[in-house]
Amino acid sequence: MEDLVIRDAEVVDGTGTPSYRADVVVDGGRIVSIVKEAAAAGCQRPSAVRELDAEGLVLSPGFIDMHAHSDLALLRDPDHSAKAAQGVTLEVIGQDGLSYAPVDDRTLAEVRRAITGWNGSGDDIDFDWRSVGEYLDRLDGGIAVNAAYLIPQGTVRALAVGWEDREATPAELDRMRRLVAEGLEQGAVGMSSGLTYTPGMYAKDAELTELCRVVASYGGYYCPHHRSYGAGALEAYAEMVALAREAGCALHLAHATMNFGVNEGRAPELLALLDEALAAGADISLDTYPYTPGSTTLAALLPSWASEGGPDAVLARLADAATAERIRHDLEVTGSDGCHGVPVEWDTIEISGVGDPALAGWVGRRVDGWPAARRLLLEDRLATSILQHVGHEENVRAIMRHRVHTGGSDGILQGAKPHPRAYGTFPHYLGHYVRELGVLSLEECVAHLTSRPAARLRLPDRGVVREGHRADLVLFDPATVAAGSTYDRPRALPTGIPYVLVDGRFVIEDGRRTDVLAGRSVRRTPV
Repeated sequence: MEDLVIRDAEVVDGTGTPSYRADVVVDGGRIVSIVKEAAAAGCQRPSAVRELDAEGLVLSPGFIDMHAHSDLALLRDPDHSAKAAQGVTLEVIGQDGLSYAPVDDRTLAEVRRAITGWNGSGDDIDFDWRSVGEYLDRLDGGIAVNAAYLIPQGTVRALAVGWEDREATPAELDRMRRLVAEGLEQGAVGMSSGLTYTPGMYAKDAELTELCRVVASYGGYYCPHHRSYGAGALEAYAEMVALAREAGCALHLAHATMNFGVNEGRAPELLALLDEALAAGADISLDTYPYTPGSTTLAALLPSWASEGGPDAVLARLADAATAERIRHDLEVTGSDGCHGVPVEWDTIEISGVGDPALAGWVGRRVDGWPAARRLLLEDRLATSILQHVGHEENVRAIMRHRVHTGGSDGILQGAKPHPRAYGTFPHYLGHYVRELGVLSLEECVAHLTSRPAARLRLPDRGVVREGHRADLVLFDPATVAAGSTYDRPRALPTGIPYVLVDGRFVIEDGRRTDVLAGRSVRRTPV
């Protein structure tokens, strides 16, 4: 007898087509039978060891978070309700060009310090891996939800070149090509970049194109956090489109927003640029989160010249009064490339987390000018995370409607007051933008969150409720599903999502996290 039958569910299958009522049978981690309109047809209904009455609930594929920062959270927090409770069954990590594989001892120590604000110091983690394959093997020990990995181009550059602002030598470029190829062979699904973060931002387009050629040869995709989301944003998007087309590589634009005052109302220009490229045959997709503020580290706002050489060099520059004044001028007058070419508006910067508990009083406060920012950067040794209130609602809505759009939380789980997107992105789409505003239909929205990302990841048996597919599933109440998280209570869990299954096993049951660790690494499908 099969493991489970879910009775009388309203199936929104992820394809974007109209929903239907059905009994869905799960066995051995897969969907083995779908009986449509079983009750109305009067036919013999399927049975199983366990029967779940889904009357009033929607059954959909599990949601795929195309931009996650759970690289260490998956290891340190077996519960991981931040994502499991949202109905997320797969996260794509290794984002923004900085993560923890491939590394050597030196690079690992440098990267840990550079992205403490994203993932914590890692003092609670046994870093017993160095290669991509070893990291994925570690995930295979059992995690809350599945995870796919992008090779972080900035980490690769740190390993092969260092943290200097210079062109790679031919030998260094060859080593980077080998590192990217090895990571893809070991299971990575593509490569990410953080082109406003050091050291990845020091790579010129020719270097990135060579690495993308390697990615393309393995059937992977390139996922850049491009060089600007503010002044010059459209030019930065166009640069990535041209680069990917030159390399013959699929392109997925990370958190594809149009932020800052210079871009208010300009989403249609971005979408026209993408439509033109798509019409010409480009392979492009994108992800966004359904909120207006961004989230990063305070140190990320610094100009690239001030970040050259790694964390110790940054702290030395901040400690020197003359150099700190030069940094201030770039931030407040010129427009730092770290702040997307826009002069920083300090009243938009809210402290969301600190590394040093003694500085906890900063959390929730807006930054009162450069002297305060400089002091905090020095005292917290660059570990401070922030919210940046610079987005525009009309841009958010326009981009989420696009046919190549997918959902990505960009959720930073660190800090006392993280961005609510970390805990609320997917129910916020369903509750606010579907039910309350009607920006998307339910069927459209589910397709954006399931089958579209599965297609980008080249996963032939995920993202759709279909016989033979993996039973990564979510059951939610369309009348009540909502993000519990807010800016004041960012870790509040969603409502209206009583059941989530990973590999046919309940990770959320009756609205509560079980102790099941059914997640594993999801590795690149060979070409």
